[in-house]
Amino acid sequence: VMCPSYMVTKNEKDSTRGRANVLREVLTRTEKGQSAFNRKELDEVMDLCLSCKGCSSECPSNVDMSTLKAEYLYQKYKETGIPFRAKMIANISNFNKIGSFFPAFTNFFFSNPFFSSIIKSTMGIAGQRSLPLIQGDLKKWFMVKRPEPAGKRVGKVLFFCDEFTRFNDVEIGKKAILLLTRLGYHVDIPDHSDSGRAAISKGLLQKARQVAEKNITLLGDIVSEDLPLIGVEPSAILGFRDEFPRLVRGNLKEKAERIKKHAYLLEEFIAREVEKGVILPSSFTNDHAKIKLHGHCHQKALSSQGISALCLNLPPNYEVEVLPSGCCGMAGSFGYEKEHFDLSMKIGELILFPEIRKNDKKVIIAASGTSCRHQILDGTNRLALHPAEILYDALR
Repeated sequence: VMCPSYMVTKNEKDSTRGRANVLREVLTRTEKGQSAFNRKELDEVMDLCLSCKGCSSECPSNVDMSTLKAEYLYQKYKETGIPFRAKMIANISNFNKIGSFFPAFTNFFFSNPFFSSIIKSTMGIAGQRSLPLIQGDLKKWFMVKRPEPAGKRVGKVLFFCDEFTRFNDVEIGKKAILLLTRLGYHVDIPDHSDSGRAAISKGLLQKARQVAEKNITLLGDIVSEDLPLIGVEPSAILGFRDEFPRLVRGNLKEKAERIKKHAYLLEEFIAREVEKGVILPSSFTNDHAKIKLHGHCHQKALSSQGISALCLNLPPNYEVEVLPSGCCGMAGSFGYEKEHFDLSMKIGELILFPEIRKNDKKVIIAASGTSCRHQILDGTNRLALHPAEILYDALR
């Protein structure tokens, strides 16, 4: 399951080995005066890399093709300029923030067939795709509500309000915060920037470095073992563990390494507190439920999907099965792009979609990634839930 595109095409150039070999060959044979990165050979092998990070954990040589692709795009764009779509995607959080002021108005344009087709055509997005809608602004909700534990306070946490949760998955963010407060934690949203995930994936590494430096500067002196940083979107919060320590320079590196140790996926934090005996199964319902869990690629590479399964097993009578699926095929913006749509859906059809279709509507489909949930909806017409939603709804 290592490289999703290779699993579909069976073409050597779409394997991790093929990409690495071509990259090495081009770079070592580039003569003085020749462009090293603006090369047709590299375009061909890098185009179908989903930046899923599967190779970084599964490849025997631990080749991190996701990082290599970001660097390749960065170097190439120095020569060619940044394409319009790459700029738009890298700055999507700015557009979503504007749209969040009038979500109903924004969503009308996103869901209306005529207007959405214009948006998709302008952006180079596949016409078959549904566009992610705006649910409001989680930060604004938090500033008004500021939920607090009703009973004994057992700890404090910082919530990383990434750009996907903030604007597109507001209800998930609310339930994650309310879950933590109901379990006895004081939750605060500190001042921070977005995750920089879109900029990294599109090779806009200068912008990504600015985002990383801002986040490490704002959070470096407050995140600690006793005040951890919790996130619900794997591709966003795991940037603190993977890319940020590499992107920042100078005295920020030490702070980045410190945050790295105390930045958790929600499920990782819950698992930690279960191990300490702070969170107990008795807080959850005795009702029965069956859950099929699809793990996010970055979570598989940098954490563990088993931790999500452990958390979803907290309600005593919940049965959790981890689906044997690899990448869902969406991989951020990859599956939205018109030239990648067919491959994206074929990747979903390898294992994920058929596994989901086997189950009746009573079975809960769980997925922690925003891209994964969107892919599951487009591919199977099933609504997948984040573990935070499932656990909140299961509280006594």
